[in-house]
Amino acid sequence: MTSTGIRPPAAAAPGTRPRLHAPAPGWSIDADVVVVGSGVAGLTAALRCEAAGLTTVVVTKARLDDGSTRWAQGGIAAALGEGDTPGQHLDDTLVAGAGLCDEEAVRILVTEGPDAVRRLIATGARFDASTDGDLELTREGGHHRRRIAHAGGDATGAEISRALVEAVRARGLRTVENALVLDLLTDAEGRTAGVTLHVMGEGQHDGVGAVHAPAVVLATGGMGQVFSATTNPAVSTGDGVALALRAGAEVSDLEFVQFHPTVLFLGADAEGQQPLVSEAVRGEGAHLVDADGVRFMLGQHELAELAPRDIVAKGIMRRMRENDTEHMYLDARHFGAEMWERRFPTILAACRAHGIDPVTEPVPVAPAAHYASGGVRTDSHGRTTVPGLYACGEVACTGVHGANRLASNSLLEGLVYAERIAADIVSTGLHARVPQPLPTSQRPAHPLLPPEARFAVQRIMTRGAGVLRSEASLAEAADRLHRLHADARDALDENGKTAEPGVDTWEATNLLCVARVLVAAARQREETRGCHWREDRPERDDTAWRRHIVVRLNPDRSLAVRTTDTTDFPPTLPQAQEQ
Repeated sequence: MTSTGIRPPAAAAPGTRPRLHAPAPGWSIDADVVVVGSGVAGLTAALRCEAAGLTTVVVTKARLDDGSTRWAQGGIAAALGEGDTPGQHLDDTLVAGAGLCDEEAVRILVTEGPDAVRRLIATGARFDASTDGDLELTREGGHHRRRIAHAGGDATGAEISRALVEAVRARGLRTVENALVLDLLTDAEGRTAGVTLHVMGEGQHDGVGAVHAPAVVLATGGMGQVFSATTNPAVSTGDGVALALRAGAEVSDLEFVQFHPTVLFLGADAEGQQPLVSEAVRGEGAHLVDADGVRFMLGQHELAELAPRDIVAKGIMRRMRENDTEHMYLDARHFGAEMWERRFPTILAACRAHGIDPVTEPVPVAPAAHYASGGVRTDSHGRTTVPGLYACGEVACTGVHGANRLASNSLLEGLVYAERIAADIVSTGLHARVPQPLPTSQRPAHPLLPPEARFAVQRIMTRGAGVLRSEASLAEAADRLHRLHADARDALDENGKTAEPGVDTWEATNLLCVARVLVAAARQREETRGCHWREDRPERDDTAWRRHIVVRLNPDRSLAVRTTDTTDFPPTLPQAQEQ
């Protein structure tokens, strides 16, 4: 197939890449590796680098345990049960990915996954076990076997976060909390030289500073806050993807945003982080029903309520349209109080806090933005298209998830690929290079949006690029996003003024950046596949669209969009540039 769209130009000179408008760094730290993010991916990478003797600094936007990992309810998937195999896990992942998974990336995940989970347990994570001491495994959507390890019933992420944070503190790793990463530092050859960041509040450092390091690991999590309603915490504003784009890195498959089918419905106008009702509830036998109590997923898929998430989300949306209602229901009254309290205490408490008792009544649910299957494009070692810049976890696109992530593969992906990144940094000797960053003042400043633009972006995206999309809705979204972008650009060009630098304006600017890329990719993909649902193109088209969409930000802040020639990712770096 001939590539469509505009092919990216050759790599721009380091001094021409845009940066966020921000004060010059007033302090600096030197390290071998800086890890940005403190979820399962970031802390695993940091611990492995530190164990190899590398001076490692962890930078995180809030506190160490405030990222997306601790909100993960369901669990971590791996072939750990009797009769299960990596091959079966691979098959389920490929089916869920709707033809766009990189099979080798998935094979790495499922074969290295079981031992990675065992190492996580050795680090101190305590998973729920049966009376004989074996892991208590459950099922979730898209899995044909019980292979989901969980902790505290429905508090798996919190337990994993606890164990990793304790390990980081026990090892004495240097951490910088409450720090928003701003931009990548590079040297005269365009190689990674660290990051700039802004520390919020008092502490050892305050204001804008820098960490100088030849290796940067992005583990910044997701971008769910680009939509009005999401399961993501408030810190998930796409900072890592936006940083990578400004640095010249390629991102891929950003159109594939997974909308979790069962999010507690708090009203049509609800905004911000919404309570998740884990897929594990359906894995234990809960039913999706309409207001009349009819199980509408029966007959739509062989797994009914346990079909892959895109299929369940579409089933819910169709029934909502048919019944002209804003939500469906999840009925688990047959669990009884004891099972709810033992297996799903977190969800039970969240529902009751909003006036709903799952023990005695069905829970109102509707899809909401949950997980970005696409992200910063990497190879099997986590390397991006910028030398020295790595990415893992939700911010990355390793090829594992394809067009739709299989439930509970996200924690495993963060774990496995973080370990591979640490091994690559050590084996290549990248950490031995002494970075010589160019002054940030040599790069043009990216204009900032006012804080209220955040809500404008969210409403534009929810209306035009949500669960249901079309050329008309996406074109309107693209036009409105362009106007926001142009207004900020024109203000800077005409009078040199921009919104006041600060956390709110930086986050709004990052959200606009990732929103523009997501909409551009969604317009390019003229089919329905996985969690990308085009109403005007309802069929999957493998002949034309079993391909990846790659986007890069040009120095003038326009977007370069291309489609790959095959389903395979092209290499991230020419061999000669790898060191």
